[in-house]
Amino acid sequence: MGISQFIKSVKEILSYSKKSSWKELSAYLKLFLLALFLIGGIGTIIHLVAFWLSLR
Repeated sequence: MGISQFIKSVKEILSYSKKSSWKELSAYLKLFLLALFLIGGIGTIIHLVAFWLSLR
């Protein structure tokens, strides 16, 4: 298999792949940010409780 044949086959494979729409990408971004804030919020609460317990 030559390089030119490899490049043609890669182009063909990529042309069959589904392109994501902006709505789909924005939904994934919202889910990611929601998970990030949720994990960060839980971590902050745990940190504050541990700090409060260390003062006692």
